[in-house]
Amino acid sequence: MAKQLFNTSEKSNFILNMTEDSYSRLASAGILTACFSTSAATIIPIVMGNRAYSVSAIGTAVAGTLCMVIAIIGLIKKYVGKKLLVPVCAMGFMLVWGFISAMASEDPAVGIYGFSGRGEGMLTITFYGCFFIAAACVRRERALKTLIFGILGNGLLNCVFGLIQIFTGKLSDFALIGSDLSANAASGLSQSPMFLAMVLGISIGAALLGFAIFTGKPEKILCIVSAAVFSFVNVFTYSLLGICGTALAVIAAIVFIFAAKKPKKLLVSVIAVIVPFVSGILLVNAGAVGNISQYRLYDGRILWFADSYMRINSSGTYDGKLIDIDDTEEVYYTLNRKTKDIISSSKLLGTGPDQLIYPQIYTTGDGVYANPTVEDIAIINKGTFDRVYNEYLNAAATRGIPSAAAFVLILLSAVVMGFRNFRKSRNQLTLAMLLMTVMSGLLFLIGCSSTAFSPIFWLIAGLGIAEINKKEEQKE
Repeated sequence: MAKQLFNTSEKSNFILNMTEDSYSRLASAGILTACFSTSAATIIPIVMGNRAYSVSAIGTAVAGTLCMVIAIIGLIKKYVGKKLLVPVCAMGFMLVWGFISAMASEDPAVGIYGFSGRGEGMLTITFYGCFFIAAACVRRERALKTLIFGILGNGLLNCVFGLIQIFTGKLSDFALIGSDLSANAASGLSQSPMFLAMVLGISIGAALLGFAIFTGKPEKILCIVSAAVFSFVNVFTYSLLGICGTALAVIAAIVFIFAAKKPKKLLVSVIAVIVPFVSGILLVNAGAVGNISQYRLYDGRILWFADSYMRINSSGTYDGKLIDIDDTEEVYYTLNRKTKDIISSSKLLGTGPDQLIYPQIYTTGDGVYANPTVEDIAIINKGTFDRVYNEYLNAAATRGIPSAAAFVLILLSAVVMGFRNFRKSRNQLTLAMLLMTVMSGLLFLIGCSSTAFSPIFWLIAGLGIAEINKKEEQKE
């Protein structure tokens, strides 16, 4: 007999009567929405050419609200068991501490809603928490398959725009990465080549793992073709993240094949990644793309000049007297060193979410603007930056060390619990989630959170610790 609350109807008590299978179907819909919503919303500013990237936040909000409802249902249904208490409580602490940081910051509005063009205030980070909890409450394997296909679909959508940007330089803010340096860098629908590199790195991993897992011929073809496309476009992010993401995906595929005891012939899939990657480099060296004749990394120019300074005015440009912008190692070292100094001066609460530039501002440009905005002030402070490309440092600097510690605890819990789940069930999809969680954690050492990548990361981490009941699914 269906459960009822007092004298209400059965339909109005759908939550009480929802089965694990129904919940997983609803969660799968939320997962697909989270994979695509931000990228789909970004099409509008890209095509219209006004670069009003705040529109992209609408996509994140739609998916976040849906997953918030799904997460609440999961909590009501008590799908968060004792085994999930550590990561879920750590997530709760991270969010609460983040809001405290936002309220104590110089600009609470930015702390809540995020800097214009970035949009990673506490509202968005709360949505990330909902993605994580909604995914962790899943009990059916179909949701894991849904995520892999969602990652592939999102990656291909990004690559459609990425290929246009590479070969035409249109629909892009990154055709020029210097006053006379045309590289036609790809950003897809991820707003920056750096963020696209992270998206494509995890997409390559999903494609290679999917190729090893799925048995149907159409699925295998989709995975191998997707891996080749992702690898090719990733070359044109001209970033260390692009190289590392591709390499980690290949390593993850190799580890998976041996750990899951799959046929060694599946290792041939690695060729679908290596050949397109090398081909992309050769195209650049042949002068077929942009006006450069030798492939190299342009992390500094992209993240400091083309992205934060030129695209959204969230920082000043680099100071060429103090840093060699074409020395990738020096760029990352400088960002990390300066961020550590910021952390040391505000260990507990940080600068406030999305407000890393605020303590770096040394002039307000009095007399330059009548009523200066934050963006007006940011761009005249040379040598400043609004993102450090190490998410662990970024979290500590903006939301305080306690919040960063909670983030690390969530990640470590996801890895440990994912490993235990795999040992217990030997479920190949669980192993895939574990490997992609580890991949993401390593990418965060040289990359940072973004609305393009983070929804996918939190879904992966959540599904990695989910207690999949495969036997019950087969019965139903």
